[in-house]
Amino acid sequence: MDWKAFLDKTRKDFTSLSKEIPDTFKGFSIMGNEAKKNALIDEKTKEFVALGIAISTRCESCIGFHVETLIKLGMTREELIEILAMCSYMGGGPSITFSTKALEAFDQLSN
Repeated sequence: MDWKAFLDKTRKDFTSLSKEIPDTFKGFSIMGNEAKKNALIDEKTKEFVALGIAISTRCESCIGFHVETLIKLGMTREELIEILAMCSYMGGGPSITFSTKALEAFDQLSN
């Protein structure tokens, strides 16, 4: 998969859908901004949690977006590998499969 092209298309799709259901997207954005505020837990840790949930729910768009954000927050490949080991342990075979997608996304998006 070409992760950059995939995320570009997903963003365009979201833009189209947001024109049809603007209040839903506004509410989702407000919820996301509130959840990402730094308080007791920093944003990077919260993004790791979000990536784990994305892997366990098998959401490729979410995997891509959270890997992209984690790269911006300074995640290393080694940190990602450690997180993917935990995701694989907790989610078994399906999480191992989607963990490979997260690693592929990192390798493409971090270049």
